Amino acid sequence: MRFETTHSFEADYKKLSRRETDLFRHAVRKFNQACDGALARGGRPRWPKALRVKDVEGAPGIWKMTWSFSGPDGRATWEWTTETIGGETVPVDRWRRIGGHAIFRDP
Repeated sequence: MRFETTHSFEADYKKLSRRETDLFRHAVRKFNQACDGALARGGRPRWPKALRVKDVEGAPGIWKMTWSFSGPDGRATWEWTTETIGGETVPVDRWRRIGGHAIFRDP
C-alpha cells in the first residue's frame, strides 16, 4: 500500500518515544496487510480488531486507528486518496496525525 504523510503527522512522529514508534510500526504492518488484502479482493479492508479502525465522527473521509489505550496511548488518523503514476491511478493512504488522544483536539 502506498502512503504519504502530512506535515502535522511528521511533526507528531518526531515527538514519539522509541517504544511508541515501535508499536506504531507493528500496527501499521497489520494495517498494510488489511489494505493489500482489500486491494486484492477489490473491496473494503477487513480490519484486525486489535487496530480498532473507525471513521472520525464529524470529519467525513477521515479515519482513526487505535492500537493502544495505555502504556503508551497509540492512535493515528488518515484519509484515503489517490496518486497517478505513469498514467495509472493508485490508492494511497495519507497519514494525518499520530500520538495519544490529544491528536483529536488539536487542529
